[in-house]
Amino acid sequence: MADFKKRETAYKLRIGDLLRGKQIFEQNQNPNQRLQFIELGNRRILRVNIIGNVVDKFESEGERKFASITLDDGSGQIRARVFGEDISKFKDISQGDTLLIIGLLRSFNQELYILPEIMKKADPKYLLVRKLEIEKEMPKQLTQEQRQEVKALRDEVIDLIKNAEEREGIDKEEIIMKLKANPALISQEIKKLLEEGIIYEPRPGRVRYLG
Repeated sequence: MADFKKRETAYKLRIGDLLRGKQIFEQNQNPNQRLQFIELGNRRILRVNIIGNVVDKFESEGERKFASITLDDGSGQIRARVFGEDISKFKDISQGDTLLIIGLLRSFNQELYILPEIMKKADPKYLLVRKLEIEKEMPKQLTQEQRQEVKALRDEVIDLIKNAEEREGIDKEEIIMKLKANPALISQEIKKLLEEGIIYEPRPGRVRYLG
């Protein structure tokens, strides 16, 4: 009888929770290290089951064919990417669609993305269903741990912006380069601070402290 490799569990997660996980890479000398898994609490995650709205779609026009869609579930955003002939998978997908995607996690330039295996359109109401489902199943200890991590990151972002007041602000890209957190999560916290009126944007891409 042939040996079959056990398929990794496809964890049901909200995007914001996934982005808070720690990326663990293979330990080798290759500068383009392969992502081993995402460490989130006591779980090692390589496959995910995500529901989100398509807020952006892109397809390359050059010889190196690839396409991506950006998913948003209200907690964060993540891209799903396909390459070569697989770009046909996105043919019937449009901005505004709600999708359920099961796929493998990959990382490029520290940006986490999904390599889709299964995709199907879903009713938008399933975004709320999934949120309630996950909140019910999520261990309280993990939730508290995530809150502490987010608070620590938020404080770091605010400190950087405060300390940059003498030079009239700081570029968002500089904040991302200086902090050792997931770039998508940092961008998410900057967005929240802007919405709360704690910081403001004197010009696109640069932020200052308002308090």
